[in-house]
Amino acid sequence: MENREEVKSIIRYLPVFLRSSNIFWPPPVVEALKSLSGGPNCSNVDSGELLFLAISDMRNSLSLSADPLSPSAPHGISLFFDDLMSRAEATKWFGDVVPELAKLVLRLPALLESHYVNAQQGTALRLLESQEPGIVLLSQELVGALLACSLLCLFPVAIRGAKRLPTINFDQLFAGMNSFTNFCFFRSLYDSYDEKQENKIKCIVHYFERISSHMPRGNISFMRKVLPLQQSSFAISYPMPGLWKKSTVSLCPFQVYSSGLIEDQTEEALEVDFANKYIGGGVLHKGCLQEEIRFVINPELILGMLFLPAMAKNEAIEIVGAERFSNYTGYASSFRFSGNYMDKRDVDMSGRRKTRITAIDAKSNPGYRQYKVEYIMREINKAYCGFIDQSYIQDIRPPRDNKILSIDKLNKDFERKGDQCMGQHDSIGIATGNWGCGAFGGDPELKTIIQWLAASQASRPFISYYTFGIDKLQSLDQVTRWIMSQKWTVGDLWNMLIEYSSQKLQRETKVGFCSWLLPSLHAHDPMDLY
Repeated sequence: MENREEVKSIIRYLPVFLRSSNIFWPPPVVEALKSLSGGPNCSNVDSGELLFLAISDMRNSLSLSADPLSPSAPHGISLFFDDLMSRAEATKWFGDVVPELAKLVLRLPALLESHYVNAQQGTALRLLESQEPGIVLLSQELVGALLACSLLCLFPVAIRGAKRLPTINFDQLFAGMNSFTNFCFFRSLYDSYDEKQENKIKCIVHYFERISSHMPRGNISFMRKVLPLQQSSFAISYPMPGLWKKSTVSLCPFQVYSSGLIEDQTEEALEVDFANKYIGGGVLHKGCLQEEIRFVINPELILGMLFLPAMAKNEAIEIVGAERFSNYTGYASSFRFSGNYMDKRDVDMSGRRKTRITAIDAKSNPGYRQYKVEYIMREINKAYCGFIDQSYIQDIRPPRDNKILSIDKLNKDFERKGDQCMGQHDSIGIATGNWGCGAFGGDPELKTIIQWLAASQASRPFISYYTFGIDKLQSLDQVTRWIMSQKWTVGDLWNMLIEYSSQKLQRETKVGFCSWLLPSLHAHDPMDLY
């Protein structure tokens, strides 16, 4: 076991130990977990205050003094479990849920050993390093055990920064931004009461209640997708402007929804996570926007934070199979947990729910720079990486004379590879919305067209776009319908977008892309679009 490269890459980031091919807990941790598994009559743990003391004892047994918890952590845990929970809920939590979670954590070494014995080649749990495409396939039971360790704050964290990994314990903030390093998940609840934060925790607690009463038996895959930066004459790599400009790929159908949510769409689609470069964003801190909400209603997504370092500009992360456990209402400060959700999505041949999520991070606060070609290139290639089937980002046979091929030849390979993707996911479109807008400051119309281009080039059969009712996209449906009627290619729309962006950058126009395009619609189409 200790000679396996996958194990060697991840073991120092796990709370368990490895010796002589065996994964194990130290004896004091075993005793503590056995005590917790016996319920309050055995462990005396029947409050948040006592739960924190039990956590502290286990952490001391794991020699985690180099990873101190926030001084506010005990107060935050007490506030939630002793004050915000009803007495009946707390009795169930400490009497039923905590013992079952302790049993699950106690079994973690056995679950890990079984995982490594049975994992198919190339799918075992490991650190998925930046610029190294790969996939990790985990059972929901193993994910649950590891997340229970996060709840108990058992992971070592001091070593994670060097690998650009966020912290994973639930007392710590998600280390996406270095300036936030003195805050923590529970501390934010204690220092200034925040109702949305309470409701985020309710979602996660509900997840643990569910798996403690009925453990799901499916699988979840986490994949790092990479578009090689090195240009190659015989592979799809990070596209250059000439490839987009000359693309003759047809635009895919575009469906506009002024209401509804990405996660509620009924067609089989790749659902876009408006991600931070550190996946999960502020889910373990005060963040409560699109990504953080998705991660608390599908808490298994949080596990990716354990082994997925920050994304580079040419990378995306695709997660398949994460189950949804919670309903909710609201957004940001109005977010509220609204009860149990039963996920009825079908299961694929790998035992994964057919919930496909692609995490792509947009540039933050780009201002007028977002209209520069290099910024548009960064965003469209990021979206393209998230949307394309990773199995087609691979070498094709090089020419015998090893000569560098022309842009035209590269473009044909680019398009041919895209065409090949269609046969693999000809029914799986893209479900997205205002990616990189809102708090990130992106132009909604610009980002809409960028995603449409990327989805089309990736040979996705459709894009379902949720506008969330914002005013700037009121004319999106009529504009996209007109564009489709003109049978424009990716290259045609790209060139129009670049022309608009140039005018925007030079302050020659103040209107959005749709309004800018509408006059030309009147010139070419007698139909009254208003």
